[in-house]
Amino acid sequence: MTSPLSHDERVEISRRTMWLLEEWAVAPGDQIRILGLPDGTRSRELRKYRDATPLPDDPNVTARVIHLLEIDEALRTTYPRNRRMGSRWMQTPSRHFRGRRPAERLTDGLEGIVSVRAYLDCTYAWDLSGSANTSCKPGG
Repeated sequence: MTSPLSHDERVEISRRTMWLLEEWAVAPGDQIRILGLPDGTRSRELRKYRDATPLPDDPNVTARVIHLLEIDEALRTTYPRNRRMGSRWMQTPSRHFRGRRPAERLTDGLEGIVSVRAYLDCTYAWDLSGSANTSCKPGG
């Protein structure tokens, strides 16, 4: 499947994603798992995604990247006055994640990434639930 984005756009999204993972203090090995990169990907290979190589044009990787960027957007909305608070939140153990840090929950695959996004983004959680079992209701 070919992305509708240009090479340059894909490179910029890759850089942004890698920057976020570093900003959230995610270890390189965990970055590989979070992004769903192929088995055998070495930590040192991540550098190319910070430079001029886009992340793989793979539906699984793309889905994860989209959710990570939406998590960042939700953190910026939650903490509009202090960008560093989002990073701090990602590293703070949460009862919602059974005492785990949100950044750690991201390593649980797409399901873990979606759970962090849903926790931060009530509208997304509302859509996921079919508007049934969430404590956050748009406009309410």
